[in-house]
Amino acid sequence: MDLKEIQNLIKFVAKSGASEVKLEMDDIKITIKTGSDDKENTYIQQYPMGGQMQQQMPAQQQQPPVSSQENNKPAAENEQPAVENSKYITVKSPIIGTFYRKPSPDKDVFVEVGDSIKVGDVLCVIEAMKLFNEIESEISGKIVKVLVDDSSPVEFDQPLFLVDPS
Repeated sequence: MDLKEIQNLIKFVAKSGASEVKLEMDDIKITIKTGSDDKENTYIQQYPMGGQMQQQMPAQQQQPPVSSQENNKPAAENEQPAVENSKYITVKSPIIGTFYRKPSPDKDVFVEVGDSIKVGDVLCVIEAMKLFNEIESEISGKIVKVLVDDSSPVEFDQPLFLVDPS
């Protein structure tokens, strides 16, 4: 079972509302658990049938608590970015790993703010377990904002880019 199939399985389980799914195949066993009341905490455990190796990965990044200073801002200020960003499409990370904007250190970045992209264009690379996975665009539009710094760790479903589809 490859990484993309596991990701699709996680998405399916999260959307279905199931609290736990177990999948056993030839050499691996996968258990995906979601909290019955809290769909934010989806975990996957994967380990060989004969071994004890366990891996837990949060399926969605949890938001840090809001400080009291941020709560004291006027309501209009807090709502402004949400309204402004609502017309944009967010490109999210399909996997956990390290985000890279360039194919290698001596090359140019894949995309810059203001670049036009089309379906299939490579936006970035995410390294996971020594494998470099090219992340391709599923939409056409213009890059408005890069939300992650180069060489930063990213979580599954973490926003990477804002794209203006118009």
